[in-house]
Amino acid sequence: MTDQTSLKKLAGYRAAELVEDGMVVGIGSGSTIAYVIEALGKRVAEDGLKIKGVPTSDKTRRTAAKLGIPMHNVDDVDHIDITIDGADQIDENFAAIKGGGAALLWEKIVAVNSKRNVWVVDGSKLSDHLTHYLPVEIIPYGADQLFKRLEAKGYKPTWRLDQNGNPVRTDSANYLIDLHFNQMPAPFTLGRELTSMVGVVEHGLFLNVVDQVIVGREDETIDIFDAHPLPLI
Repeated sequence: MTDQTSLKKLAGYRAAELVEDGMVVGIGSGSTIAYVIEALGKRVAEDGLKIKGVPTSDKTRRTAAKLGIPMHNVDDVDHIDITIDGADQIDENFAAIKGGGAALLWEKIVAVNSKRNVWVVDGSKLSDHLTHYLPVEIIPYGADQLFKRLEAKGYKPTWRLDQNGNPVRTDSANYLIDLHFNQMPAPFTLGRELTSMVGVVEHGLFLNVVDQVIVGREDETIDIFDAHPLPLI
């Protein structure tokens, strides 16, 4: 049996092969994407690959730049050819939850500005239904009041805290609340409800975003799935 780290590397290196010379590439966040960055860095150094990278987090920006990948802000490019990112959980309809690494807002901004979105995961991230906790990014002002409203709705909110017990700050200096459900409501309905709440900046539901999913399997094979749009319910 192949360990999870090896599966992530297998899938990450395969995803990096989708990048072609001259592309503007959205580069995601997380442990699997670290291998995508590693593979792209090798191609830049060894093969002379010429690309522009657009990061979904400050950590990604720093890591990619150290490997010689030229990095640009999303507003400094006129298009993004492909974005390669990970996911915390993907259901059978290609809806996903992202935000475990606290980068969901930047990830979604880069994704919606991309011509093509590819998610790369190991097989443990696939599920019949979304059951993972749902991150929600909120502004600090009025955060306690918003927490109470989410609690009153029965969404079982918890603060995302650092090792010192302080609220985790995103790259945009916002807070994160994680919601927990006995059963996840209809994704589009829940997403619309959350974005309508004053103080919510963005949520971690990624719906009708992905074009292709690359999955590393325990037998060291790769599965590639083409996504289909979800009904807006």
